[in-house]
Amino acid sequence: MTMMPPPEQLAALLAIVEEGTFEAAGRALHVTTSAISQRIRALETSCGQVVVRRSTPCEPTEAGEVLVRLARQTALLYAEAGAVLAADEERRASLAVVVNADSLATWFRGVMAEIATWTTSLHLFVEDQAHSTDLLRRGDVLAAVTSDPTPVQGCSVEALGVLRYRPAAAPEFAARWRHGRGPRWADMPVVAFNEKDTLQRDYLAARGVAVPAVRHRVPTSADFHEAVRLGLGWALVPEPQLLPDLEAGRLEVLHARDHVDVALYWQRWRLASPTLDRLSAAVRSAASSLRAPK
Repeated sequence: MTMMPPPEQLAALLAIVEEGTFEAAGRALHVTTSAISQRIRALETSCGQVVVRRSTPCEPTEAGEVLVRLARQTALLYAEAGAVLAADEERRASLAVVVNADSLATWFRGVMAEIATWTTSLHLFVEDQAHSTDLLRRGDVLAAVTSDPTPVQGCSVEALGVLRYRPAAAPEFAARWRHGRGPRWADMPVVAFNEKDTLQRDYLAARGVAVPAVRHRVPTSADFHEAVRLGLGWALVPEPQLLPDLEAGRLEVLHARDHVDVALYWQRWRLASPTLDRLSAAVRSAASSLRAPK
């Protein structure tokens, strides 16, 4: 017999994962901690498996991840049905989306401007484009901007375009590290976003150069950009951020012909959801500013 978890049990599981504790989940759902515990015990009994690791914060087990995906999808569909039937005017759809920091700082702002006109809650997760599909698999999000063209099971995928990066630095920094007609790549300090950011390392490896001894880590997109402007190091900077600085003379390109293109894709759960369809249309429109793939 197929298990069909009641909506209140799925809602309790989703609240625990989002809020981190049973107590916080109870506050979010306006019920007692005991009621949350009872719902999770009943859910685990019916499916015969533990669905939540009682850690700090609480995390779903592998079985729990399957149910979190179902819970998030169910919550969206219930909210949409409630809006159509006007059964619950306070109920609003909630969209959980993962996007990479560089997209969030550039073209994805058009998506946020569009959603600002909706009565929908947007919950953004920021993750490197090469790792964002992990959140789709776990059920943390309903959709993702990713560099992975292979769809997650249960998801559709479409190409958005290419975000181009160019090696750049502040003019004073570039002059200080110039050797003849080119930079001293092996010695020149470099800025990376975080440990998952391999753009600079891969760029250097393609030139047969190891990562230099001085490596800076600046894990927010705006501050990363500002760190390069201030001369902390060089980096591969997204063109939408770079072009105004080139015109103003705040940055210069270190190698005129070099660039790195990152192809971006939109993955979303295959749900018959008007809200997800509307979100996808907004993403498609905003991504029209990206370069076309070659």
